[in-house]
Amino acid sequence: MADKPHERGANDGPEAAIQQPWARAAKEVLDDLGVDPGQGLGQGDIGPLLEQYGENRLAARRKRSAWSILLDQLKNLVVALLAGAAVVSYIFGEWPEAVAILIALGINVFIGFFTELQATRSMEALQRMSGTKARVLRGGSAKEIPAVELVPGDILVLESGDVVAADARIVESNRLQADESALTGESVPVGKSVKPVEKDAPMAELTNMLFKGTALTVGSGKAVVTATGVRTELGHIAEMAEAAKGEETPLEKRLNALGQRLFWVVLLVAAAVMVNGYLVGMETYLLITTAVALAVAAIPEGLPIVATVALARGMWRMNARNALINRLSAVETLGSTSVIFTDKTGTLTENRMHLQRVAVTGQSGIAEIPLDGKDSSGSGDPAGSSDSPAFKRMLEVGVLCNNAQIGGEDKASVGDPLEIALLQAGKTKGINRKELLEAKPEVREDAFDPERALMATWHKEGDGFLVAVKGTPESVLEASTRVLGPDGEQDLTDDARDEWRRKNSEMAAQGLRVLGSAMKRTGDEHDDSYEDLTFLGLYGLMDPPRKGVDKAIEKLRRAGIKVVMVTGDQPMTAKSIGETLKLSNGQRPMEGKELGDPDKLSESKRKELRDTTIFSRVTPEQKLNLIALYQKTGAVVAMTGDGVNDAPALKKADIGVAMGLRGTQVAREAADMVLKDDAFQTIVAAVEQGRVIFSNIRKFLIYLLSGNIGGIIIVGTAILAGLPLPLLPLQILFINMLFDVFPALALGVGEGDPMVMDAPPRKPGEHLVTGRHWALAGAYGLLIAVCVLAAFWLALNRYGLDESQAVTVSFLTLTFARMLHTFNMRDPGPHVVVNEVTSNPFVWAALGLCGALIAAALFVPSLAEILRVHEPGRTGWTLILTGSFTPFVVIQLGKALLGLRSREHRTQAA
Repeated sequence: MADKPHERGANDGPEAAIQQPWARAAKEVLDDLGVDPGQGLGQGDIGPLLEQYGENRLAARRKRSAWSILLDQLKNLVVALLAGAAVVSYIFGEWPEAVAILIALGINVFIGFFTELQATRSMEALQRMSGTKARVLRGGSAKEIPAVELVPGDILVLESGDVVAADARIVESNRLQADESALTGESVPVGKSVKPVEKDAPMAELTNMLFKGTALTVGSGKAVVTATGVRTELGHIAEMAEAAKGEETPLEKRLNALGQRLFWVVLLVAAAVMVNGYLVGMETYLLITTAVALAVAAIPEGLPIVATVALARGMWRMNARNALINRLSAVETLGSTSVIFTDKTGTLTENRMHLQRVAVTGQSGIAEIPLDGKDSSGSGDPAGSSDSPAFKRMLEVGVLCNNAQIGGEDKASVGDPLEIALLQAGKTKGINRKELLEAKPEVREDAFDPERALMATWHKEGDGFLVAVKGTPESVLEASTRVLGPDGEQDLTDDARDEWRRKNSEMAAQGLRVLGSAMKRTGDEHDDSYEDLTFLGLYGLMDPPRKGVDKAIEKLRRAGIKVVMVTGDQPMTAKSIGETLKLSNGQRPMEGKELGDPDKLSESKRKELRDTTIFSRVTPEQKLNLIALYQKTGAVVAMTGDGVNDAPALKKADIGVAMGLRGTQVAREAADMVLKDDAFQTIVAAVEQGRVIFSNIRKFLIYLLSGNIGGIIIVGTAILAGLPLPLLPLQILFINMLFDVFPALALGVGEGDPMVMDAPPRKPGEHLVTGRHWALAGAYGLLIAVCVLAAFWLALNRYGLDESQAVTVSFLTLTFARMLHTFNMRDPGPHVVVNEVTSNPFVWAALGLCGALIAAALFVPSLAEILRVHEPGRTGWTLILTGSFTPFVVIQLGKALLGLRSREHRTQAA
């Protein structure tokens, strides 16, 4: 979207009723629409207009059905491989294997479906909002109608606090102001008038237009509807958000990549067995059975289950920290984030103005007074302190020349945020508006005049009147002839005016919203409000950073995550907030108009954009372009925001994070995660949780793969060596179902390393299992396989056990080895007894359950018959314990030595 209003083309549906109404006189717009502003549309006009333009509603967001969520659980190569193995087992009459595999599939689908269904329905519940109404003139009478029934030509009757229900051209304005921050990013309400503006004026300067979804903060008036539904600016942005292609999350990409690798591994293993078996003359049935056994050994049956539950556990943790997750995989995405794009208004700032300081005339020039009462100039000038008469008079004028109301504990403040800030400042200094008006009752108000940029209120004071005035600094200075100084009123010279103008520029450059203040006393009630004023000074107001945001950003920076502010606000305001939060690094903000065509950028310009951390006056389309710029470099991008203008970028980013309290409905619908407390710090918690989840997933993947590699080596080596199968297909599936689910699940839901945020983000595109991790899993699997095969060979050839007992020895050796292998997943170091694995209660619960099921497999006759296991005898138990403990002891010694060497290196470096 350009920085001017959208102009729809021929293929965008019905044309708006009036093109560029802001550039035309109000009477001309009314005439073209054929409507009298005092009468409105007739009842007979409504039906044809509704038929022509449709209802005033946005395109409905496609709801995720339960069936689509269920189908998503099946779109997984590992699931496909398991389903294929089940079919093959059934065809060859191995129904126990088929049933067991289908049980594994059912568990995975059940957990994934219900967890994601709950998350989706929670988001939909949050997004539901009651229908709005609009007050219109129809047939000369004012009536309230559902907003969906508005049509072009309707005359809106507007008052402070109304939410605008359609795009409309103002035809009558009485001090009308609108908060358009949700649409444009501009934090300060925009004054509205009837006067036409330039044809090519940017949206932020369309002072005669009101836009659907924005709110009126001050004043009253009338406006004629010019566009409804999808033809409004809000409708256009909602369409962009719907059309923006959602990115597949990094975790989804990595799990799919791993599934593809496993698919080819299974095919290669099965093909090798088939070829070898054919060459040595194996029977067809035995050949197929063996291939299935190896395929089952290669597939980590628990991968979909454990990945789903680990992500669900992360989702529940984040929900407890006030973050509502839309998609399970989104939990991990923030953990791999390298860039966070954040809006300013309402995200980094409070979206609430505060009076930061005032400037008054002191003994030696202009002195600034912060609201803490200290002289910012450091001169100790008493005329520039909070006890000075000029300071108190300025606060009184700010309280008197005011139409806002401060809310109580259960009532929100109402009015212009600038005026609310002045009332709050007066209250903190003991100036109560009600008491002040009792002493100086208001007798007249000159409403804010957009052309003169001034407002005045008249108050009875003694035998005369006190006139309180505020407005833009230039306008107030122009109307003033005197200035209040430490020695009373004195003439306002040209030099003094220039000095005040410089002070105004200086305060504006600090990101402050600056207003001028003046007063006069008169005995003539017909006197001009804006002549012969006494200038008091300047108010400096700011929408301050939210509490704790600076620490959150610093924590993200330590974690190697770049934070970029992207706002629709003005450059000076963005720069000030950026410097306060230490985002700018001395850089100037880059305006949206400087970005240029994304398809024509040079490499040097692209680098300049990536090096910039503050962007101002940025439109929704430009946000999309910036996100794409980073994504093309392989960066994982998160986008935070709360406004309608943020919605397309929230959807385009790898993960969109919306504010739940202040966020608009469109923003919440486009996001993957909604912060229920609107706290930027929650994002840091999400990043940390995401990193923990990734580490846990990698940990249980190594555990799964090493166990399955061990199974492949055991069966494959036995075939190549001409030995009987040491493990039967159903035994392999039983072992995998136990250890690929329960201990792996326990590893996947651990609390993680408390120092996880001290590491930089993972490299873009890094696999879940890198070459080093494959090698580690291979080494673990080889060691376990050697010990199991040794126990099997000794039982069969050295100690004379029959084949069924020897198979039981290898079966139990592998089960106990994999139980002990759980403790090998700790980080390297000397802490063998107390570490992140042994302190995880889920690990002990999982191993207790596995032990009970293994005992049942051995001692429950029916289960023992299905699995074909027998009592191994004393010799067999000796081989089992020796073979299962050997890998554990070797690996633990290796980890302890690695930990000691690592600590020595750190000590030497220090």
